Amino acid sequence: QVQLVESGGGLVQPGGSLRLSCTASGLTSANYAIGWFRQAPGQDREKVSCIRTRDGSTYYVDSVKGRFTISRDNDKNTVFLQMSSLKPEDTGVYYCAVGNLATFGSMWALTPSTSWGHGSPVTVSS
Repeated sequence: QVQLVESGGGLVQPGGSLRLSCTASGLTSANYAIGWFRQAPGQDREKVSCIRTRDGSTYYVDSVKGRFTISRDNDKNTVFLQMSSLKPEDTGVYYCAVGNLATFGSMWALTPSTSWGHGSPVTVSS
């Protein structure tokens, strides 16, 4: 059974930076996609970014392009989300998920195939 553990969240001022980590265990394949989602208070969970571990292809939603960078360390089964120039609207609980990635042009969708972890809270506030 795949287990995911997120870490690295916290409180940061607008314009600041944070790096989130997601470590996966129990994976039986070296070819998969890992994505980051977030859920703001009172809102639905939304996708943020995704990376395909096989070739390192990365995907972002428009609201974080140029500010967030997703990367991976395949040897450690860990994916990182470097977040810079943070805004109050980036506030939320960030979750990672392993799943099936579908792409069409610049559009992408990750369908999680694992249970959600506990998430890592991020608060951007002055």
